[in-house]
Amino acid sequence: MLKLLLLLFSIVFIIFSTTRLRLHPFLALLFTSIGYGLASAMPMDQIIESINSGFGGTLGHIGIVIIAGTIIGTFLEKSGGAYALAETILHKIGVKRIIPAMGIIGYIVSIPVFADSGFVILSPLNKTLSKRAGISLAATAIVLSLCLTISHTLMPPTPGPIAAAGLLGADLGLVILFATPVSIIVMVLAWIFSDKVAKRVWIDPNPEVTTEHVQKVAKDVPGALKAVLPIFVPIALIVAKSIADMPSHPLGQGVLSDLVTFIGTPVIALFIGVILAFTLPKKLKTEMLSQPGWVGEALTHAAIIIMITGAGGVFGKMLQNSGIAKVIGDILSGVHLGLWLPFILAAAIKTAQGSSTVAIITTASIIAPLMQPLGYTSPAMRALVVLTIGSGAMVVSHANDSFFWVVTQMSNMDVNTGYKLHSLGTLVIGVCAALLVWFLSLFIS
Repeated sequence: MLKLLLLLFSIVFIIFSTTRLRLHPFLALLFTSIGYGLASAMPMDQIIESINSGFGGTLGHIGIVIIAGTIIGTFLEKSGGAYALAETILHKIGVKRIIPAMGIIGYIVSIPVFADSGFVILSPLNKTLSKRAGISLAATAIVLSLCLTISHTLMPPTPGPIAAAGLLGADLGLVILFATPVSIIVMVLAWIFSDKVAKRVWIDPNPEVTTEHVQKVAKDVPGALKAVLPIFVPIALIVAKSIADMPSHPLGQGVLSDLVTFIGTPVIALFIGVILAFTLPKKLKTEMLSQPGWVGEALTHAAIIIMITGAGGVFGKMLQNSGIAKVIGDILSGVHLGLWLPFILAAAIKTAQGSSTVAIITTASIIAPLMQPLGYTSPAMRALVVLTIGSGAMVVSHANDSFFWVVTQMSNMDVNTGYKLHSLGTLVIGVCAALLVWFLSLFIS
């Protein structure tokens, strides 16, 4: 109970210190992480290990991806490539359909690509589309983050749902069959939330880009097909890696499979995207690649995002190492709530330690020995339990989730706005997904 109270106090302190005291999120997260570790009586060496592994582990996963994605975004913006893409998309779908369009793109991308990587890759396009359409970046950023989250927690071959299916003995085909309609309906709800709630909060998509700048850039833009390559190629390579890694080994187990696995790793795939981005300017000049040039500007923007994201990883790792997930599991595993038990358990663990994947795997591990006593023995019910856990793993993304910081920092959101839109949005879609799964369970046994 002490750990739960400390967690609540920590979250309140982060919100208060960043909004009222104007403390930089990096410092707020580090102070809170160390304070939580000391107050929860963690061994000193474990506190240090949590800081190092939390920061290093998070940035090892997403740090270089953020750098590469920011460089791609800068070249797309400066060369006019993002403008060309935005004009093409606006011509095809119209201004009124930008929110659902970004939602669909995010939903599809996050099936093979981790949500944070997907957001980094799509952020430049998202900003330019919002600027050209004259709508708040809050609307498109939130629909993108929510739809990335939906497929990240519900749709195989994302690692979380696959791991849960394996632990619970669920048929992966049934998981996909049930997840498809549930996730599509929840995606529509994410569109509505973004259009009716997030769009009311004005965030200038690119405050430094004036109309005069756009008109100047528009005179010498690359073609839309050339401009889409730095975005599409990394995504295609990451998808190919997911296919190569399937248990059935559709690409074999030889040189081809090894090559696809290598170039499909997000870090390598994004740097291939960087090389493609270098072809966007009409004439690539060496000063563009220098410290004062486009690359230097991108690195300056990326540094702030990386530092805050890494500090968020420290907070999440400190919570994980404190054993708070086990505490929550012990409290809830003895409560008989039917299909809502795995949802509440996953939601509590997700909210407590930040990682959706950890929440899914931890909950599935706790629920696995309870499947028989709870009566979840049929193939259909096992698949529905996987989806219930995935629904809970959406709830709630906040300060201890590195994805929260990727979304807010790359969308010019302050912490308070991030809680009002992104955190609230994940609560809405998670609960709605759980309700849909519960409704399905009334007709499936």
